[in-house]
Amino acid sequence: MSVRIALADRIQLLCSQNNISINKLATKSGIPPSTLKNILYGRSKNPGIVTIKKLCDGLEIKLGEFFSCDIFDNLEQEIK
Repeated sequence: MSVRIALADRIQLLCSQNNISINKLATKSGIPPSTLKNILYGRSKNPGIVTIKKLCDGLEIKLGEFFSCDIFDNLEQEIK
């Protein structure tokens, strides 16, 4: 699994766990819904850490919590 897919999966999982829609997360995070959808649909190749931090703020979690999960622990090596 690539980092891009892992990031999208993690956002969708957190939205599901918190019973929040993608549009609501965008609003709470202060980022445009189009930016979030670009991340989820793979059009954003390298979302910045500032954007991810804003998403964490919208989800009311710490940045470390976002990345502390099996999705990121089991990523394949990106450099080949």
